[in-house]
Amino acid sequence: MIIAHDLGTTGNKASLHHDDGRLVTAVTVCYPARFADGGVAEQDPADWWNAVVSATRSLVHDSGVDPHTVTGLSVSGQMMGAVLLDASYEPVRPAIIWADTRSTAQTARLESLIDDDRAYALLGHRLNPTYSIEKIMWVRDNEPDIFSRVRHFCVAKDFVAHRLTGRLATDRSDASATNAWDQGASRWSTEIIGFAGLDPRIFPEVLDSTAVLGTLTADAARLTGLDRQTRVVMGGGDGPIAAVGAGIVTPEDGAYVCLGTSSWISFASDTPVSDPRRRTMTFDNVVPGSYVPTATMQSGGGALQWVSELLTPADGTLSSLVAEAETARGAETGLYFLPYLLGERSPHWDPDAAGAFIGIGRHHDRAHLTRAVLEGVAFNLLTCIQAFREAGSAIERIDAIGGGAASDVWLQIMADVWGVPVRRRSIVEEANSLGAAVTAAVGLGLVDGFGAARELSEVTAEFVPDGSRHRDYAVRHRIFLDGYTALAPWFRDRAPS
Repeated sequence: MIIAHDLGTTGNKASLHHDDGRLVTAVTVCYPARFADGGVAEQDPADWWNAVVSATRSLVHDSGVDPHTVTGLSVSGQMMGAVLLDASYEPVRPAIIWADTRSTAQTARLESLIDDDRAYALLGHRLNPTYSIEKIMWVRDNEPDIFSRVRHFCVAKDFVAHRLTGRLATDRSDASATNAWDQGASRWSTEIIGFAGLDPRIFPEVLDSTAVLGTLTADAARLTGLDRQTRVVMGGGDGPIAAVGAGIVTPEDGAYVCLGTSSWISFASDTPVSDPRRRTMTFDNVVPGSYVPTATMQSGGGALQWVSELLTPADGTLSSLVAEAETARGAETGLYFLPYLLGERSPHWDPDAAGAFIGIGRHHDRAHLTRAVLEGVAFNLLTCIQAFREAGSAIERIDAIGGGAASDVWLQIMADVWGVPVRRRSIVEEANSLGAAVTAAVGLGLVDGFGAARELSEVTAEFVPDGSRHRDYAVRHRIFLDGYTALAPWFRDRAPS
């Protein structure tokens, strides 16, 4: 048996699998995040660890399996964060997570030292406050007393893996999301780290995602209830891991969309994909020798959750709110929503961007507002799809995973907006942990390669675009883009100095 954990923004989605990756059962343990003015987004790493311990014990107890039959464990997690540790590997402050955008000054400093195009070619990513190295610089510049204690840096899954095994390391997929990774040379970039003015010794060793990091420490075994000989496989970042869980392991497998708190369009590629306008990015894949071109927006499913929390009556549900939106009209009535609640990554890379309803009138009710949110996320992701197409990537169908993929209404809107079939897979919420389980199975030699992932989920529904609606949405997409263009200077001027 294999246990897999996925450290998301809202909780740890954990799952128990047979040795071939087949899902047995799953559980989610939630934890909080702190969002505040000025781009603050933080979490307590102890919450991640406690959630892993709790979820592991629940999986074993609820399934009734003998804990000694669990021979492997792997972790995936949110990317682009910064967990800063002291000499004893204890956090010196809360983790700064992917959504944090405070490090605009640090980003500007790097941009003054290295050309934007050069940085993009070197890193596979543009310089931006959402990345790890800029966050580390922010702590150094704003919390010098705290930073003086820093001896190690890692990201979410690495922190948990260290608690499990006593060994601190990361993998190439997460390393490639730090803005400190030389993608061509496959090593930490001494050039960027030097420009950042950081000590390269704080960066962890880098292993293959399938590498066995070690076995459980005595404390980890006692807390989780597992055998000390349980092997821990390194795992990877949630984006590339989700691709595996969706069965997207080669270029021939097509593209997928993840509709989680953040949302992204991605696919597997033999080479990095560069966009002349730097709207997209490329991660190293957990599949050796390949890459995962990606366009990630900050608040996808998170925007829907936000409007649900605001508008759903106390005795209602998110699904009932979305059902109301099925027959409502949003863009058709001139109502648009810019889904930039946490600033934005792809396609605008604008930390000052903010959410906005545009064109709202007295006749619009909560169903119209919800419809506008659903359409706004779809419009934004269409811009990302267009960026890939302009770079030469063919996207002819898209498989959907993540919590938002459970909505028929939303997937039909996306098919109509994007003009391609959108398919729901049988694995929705557990795609990331499934990907981690397959990665563990490969690392432990239990399956013959990542292709095994294709057999672990199936298409359960397909949403075909309506030609007439797609043509109408193409016009409204241009209006949506005009809304951001018109407001971008205002977003910039209103941002705190």
